[in-house]
Parts: sequence; structure tokens; C-alpha cells
Amino acid sequence: MIPTLAITVGEPAGIGPEISLRAAWQKRSECHSVLIGDIDFLRVLARQIDPAMVLDSIADLSQISKRNSHTDTALTVLHSPLAVSVIPGTLDARNGLAVLATLDLAIAGAMQGQFDAIVTAPLQKSTINDAGMPFSGHTEYLAEQTHIKKVVMMLACSKTHTQNRALRVALATTHLPLRAVADAINFNELTQIIDIIHADLQSKFGIQQPVILVAGLNPHAGENGYLGCEEIDIIAPAIVAAQARQIDVRGPYPADTLFQEKYLEQADCVLAMYHDQGLPVLKYASFGMGVNITLGLPMIRTSVDHGTALDLAARGVGHADLGSMLEAIDVAVAMTKTKSITK
Repeated sequence: MIPTLAITVGEPAGIGPEISLRAAWQKRSECHSVLIGDIDFLRVLARQIDPAMVLDSIADLSQISKRNSHTDTALTVLHSPLAVSVIPGTLDARNGLAVLATLDLAIAGAMQGQFDAIVTAPLQKSTINDAGMPFSGHTEYLAEQTHIKKVVMMLACSKTHTQNRALRVALATTHLPLRAVADAINFNELTQIIDIIHADLQSKFGIQQPVILVAGLNPHAGENGYLGCEEIDIIAPAIVAAQARQIDVRGPYPADTLFQEKYLEQADCVLAMYHDQGLPVLKYASFGMGVNITLGLPMIRTSVDHGTALDLAARGVGHADLGSMLEAIDVAVAMTKTKSITK
């Protein structure tokens, strides 16, 4: 049976709906994609992309059926209505809650077993907040809605511009102001994060003995306390404790030298301390083929590694690069197969 994926189309004024349609159509022989969005809006967009693209609408989760064959000639859309019409490239807070509703449907379907994985297109955090709903990102919202206390954001690419192999970067902190990062890093948090990374690399990626490399927080990993003590007081003790639990985790390494081949060739994942410590390296190396993966959830969730690109959406269809969305679907499909094997 091929996997059934929920694809939330994201911010309607951005490129999310276009890349969701194009990627799902291209991958329809490999997985059964259920796009979650406004059927009328998506049908208009589909006609602009490819007149041969056919969309079938369903009204609720109970109508989703798992597919055994690769013969789909149409894409399934779980209708989730927008509040107002869309002007490509122009945000409208009146659609903020409608965007969030698509994510709620995906979560509900995954928790009920209708979806094998969730793939999310980019949304606009500001629009949801402007609609009156406090929202800091997909990762945090997924954790809250599934009642998981701790999840980990990881970005990955199947190959880099220098090596034909995967690079994975997980984050100890996610969407925080830089001045708040040091206070957010503590022994218990790092211990949980290392455990989650280790467990999901085994269960969702099929890596039996994963190797995790940990970056320091401060320049030169604190220089033995002269440039900060977080490495001595927090990070190194968390690593030692994980090693005592038979986890192969190493460090802390200075972040400015960690991303070298002599280190990365040994690593299944790098744990960076904050968002802009690890992700610029991965995004530069991945040529727009990166995938955002949420570890620690009771479901598989992948996403693109980029934003809504309102400027491209305003120019009309055909300008957006769907490489990251295709990769997000591929990774989700591969993870569903690995998870089935490791059960």
C-alpha cells in the first residue's frame, strides 16, 4: 500500500498552494496526497498550472481512503474554506484562522490514522498572529496540539554540493531572540533533545547506531571558560550523561569549525544550539533541497525549508522552485517505509 500524505497548502497568498499542487501531481504515482485547502481556490490555480490537473473534493476526514495502487488520475483535496478571496502576494489576516484550520485537519487525520505523514507548505506567522491567534511556528504548534512536551526541529538534505550524502542539523532552540538563547539552554532540555534525536534517527531513519555531534554555544566552544561557561556547566555534562546511556554523542565542538568534512563524514546529525548557528550552513549546502523535519512527534511531519515567497506568488504561477517540496514528500514517504519496518 502506498502511503497517504496530508499536504497543507500554507499561506494562500504565497507559493505554498502552487508548489503543493505541482509536487503532489508529479508524485501521484508514489503516494496518495490529500491536499488540505480551499477547493475553489485550488481549482482555479490548478487550471493555471496545468489544464490536465484534476482535483476531487472531499468534505471531511471520514471520506479519506487508503490507496493500494498507483493509478490515481486526480488529486484529492480535503476542502477547508478560506474566509476571503486571495490576491497573490498580498497578505490578509482574515484568512489567518483558515490557514490554521488546515493544519488542525492534518493533525487530526494523522492522529486518527488516516494519514501516514504530514507535509506542510510554508505559512505566514504574522497573518495568524494578526488574526488573533498567538502562533510562533509549525513546530511549536504541532507539539502543543499533540500534547508533546518536547519536540526537536531538524533540517536535512539528501546531499550537499560537496558530498553525495545526507546532512542533518537539529536545533536545541528554535524561534527565540538571540539574547534569550543562553537562558533557554539547560541540562535537562539538552538531555531530552539528545534522546529524541537518537530515538528518531533509529525509528524513523533506520540508523541503528547514530552518531550525533554537538556544537558549543559560544565562540571556540567557550575557550575553556574564557568566552563563556555554558559548555563546561551544561553542554559537556549533558553529553557525558547521554554517553552513559549508550548514545554515541560527541562534543562540544566550536561551531565555526564543526561543519568540515573530517567531522561531518562521521556524523548522522549535528546538534546546533540555536537557529542561525546551524541552519545557514545547511541551507547554503542544500541548494534549496532542504527539508524541515519535526522529531519527537507521534507522527511524521516534513516541510519545505523556505518561506512563503510572496514576491514570487505575485508574479503568477511558474516562478516558484518546488525542489524542497518534492524532497519533503520523498523524505516523508521514505520515513513511512522505515517506520513500518522498525515497528
